[in-house]
Amino acid sequence: MTDELVADDVVVDPEALREQVREKYREVALEPEREFHFHTGRPLARRLGYDETLVDALPDTAVESFAGVASPFALQALQPGERVVDVGSGAGFDSFIAAAQVGPKGQVVGVDMTEEMLLKSRVTAQELGYRHVEFRDGLAEELPIEDGWADAVISNGVINLCADKKQAFAEIRRVLKPGGRLQFADIANGQPVPMEAVRDIDLWTA
Repeated sequence: MTDELVADDVVVDPEALREQVREKYREVALEPEREFHFHTGRPLARRLGYDETLVDALPDTAVESFAGVASPFALQALQPGERVVDVGSGAGFDSFIAAAQVGPKGQVVGVDMTEEMLLKSRVTAQELGYRHVEFRDGLAEELPIEDGWADAVISNGVINLCADKKQAFAEIRRVLKPGGRLQFADIANGQPVPMEAVRDIDLWTA
């Protein structure tokens, strides 16, 4: 046996990790005014360079639980009429930004696994009157989207929290049309991580 990490290895219990992630983002959904070990809300969106006009047009419920790491729209805006999947959509912030870019002839589907985030995003979509946005309960590794549906997939600070990243990327590829694109922001580590740290599930969400 070797202690080296193989790219295909799933080194932590995926369901245990998901429950920790759910618990953390349940708190962000229900108590967005709290201080967390990451930034949230409108100050974060401003810091990350989001279009202030689009952000200012959103109600607090759409923005206060935002906890991304960068803007998936920074290199390229979405195009009117495009179909978009938001992997790990949370309270819907990036989905609503995407909806404004693709317009009413486009379609945005947010996928999240945290009930409280899904409830919040669905209420906000109704408040905004966005009929071209919907939010589905699901996992990044098992997207509830048909094959070849999306022109673009966006994601923000979510894939790093997946135990099986290879499967998450395989699902993204599956739901994209031929020639479709992935626009995501995430956390990457350029240095080797000790195996005992990789296997410490508490460090994944810390």
